[in-house]
Amino acid sequence: MNRLSLERRAQIIGLLVEGNSLRSTSRIAGVSINTVTKLLLDVGEACTAYQDRVLVNLPCKKLQADEIWSFVYAKAKNVPEQYDGEFGYGDVWTWTAICADTKLIPAWMLGTRDGEAATAFMMDLASRMAGRVQLTTDGHKAYLVAVETAFGEAVDYSQLIKIYGAAQEQRDTRYSPAACLGIEKNIISGRPKAKDISTSYVERQNLTMRMSMRRFTRLTNAFSKKIENHAAAVALHFMYYNFARPHTALRNPYPRTPALAAGVADRVWTLIDIARLAD
Repeated sequence: MNRLSLERRAQIIGLLVEGNSLRSTSRIAGVSINTVTKLLLDVGEACTAYQDRVLVNLPCKKLQADEIWSFVYAKAKNVPEQYDGEFGYGDVWTWTAICADTKLIPAWMLGTRDGEAATAFMMDLASRMAGRVQLTTDGHKAYLVAVETAFGEAVDYSQLIKIYGAAQEQRDTRYSPAACLGIEKNIISGRPKAKDISTSYVERQNLTMRMSMRRFTRLTNAFSKKIENHAAAVALHFMYYNFARPHTALRNPYPRTPALAAGVADRVWTLIDIARLAD
């Protein structure tokens, strides 16, 4: 890895954050896949440590949270018996939150989809906020206890529940979701503003993740072989998203990144800046 220049490392990182797989990145950059994997792990660890340190005392006022499914090593039904029930084999959920104003991702976590994981994620999210927030999630029951445990009474919390019709049976729509017939807005605690009860931004972030990380692309043979690679890719993605890619909704008065809008960065980062984190 020491034989790669900073510019070459930035090139490889650029390929990864734009949705290329490890193997396609190695072919395009002309380096071995082991080199790409080692760089991903090194930079991913550095990105995790950096964001854990600077994403604190955040001025967020409106948060949305969700969880997105993926799998590692094999789908749950195909996991070998010796790995059955071991985290990192089969289903892996990525818990995320987004600030509706700055579009910052203040916290994320890889885990299962149970109450214990929900509580751990919400505890981390709450610890990064500077003041009271309005929070919206979907109707996943694990959030109810998790939010109360993490925020106590210092939150205006609501759930947005989508009501779907019966699944269509036509062959050409087998991978399409059922039609959404309407929504329910349930106030759980505090006094959330009705106009801000939404999960649109965090659901759009799910699409960004699937478009920007090859291992999240559905209906393909792309998936993470190891949980360490998966975690590193997620950390790198959010580093690039938060600090280096100007968001189209943050153009006024000039193109800004979510981190710049939230006051945790003083400039738009470059790929070289991200590559330098691992030095």
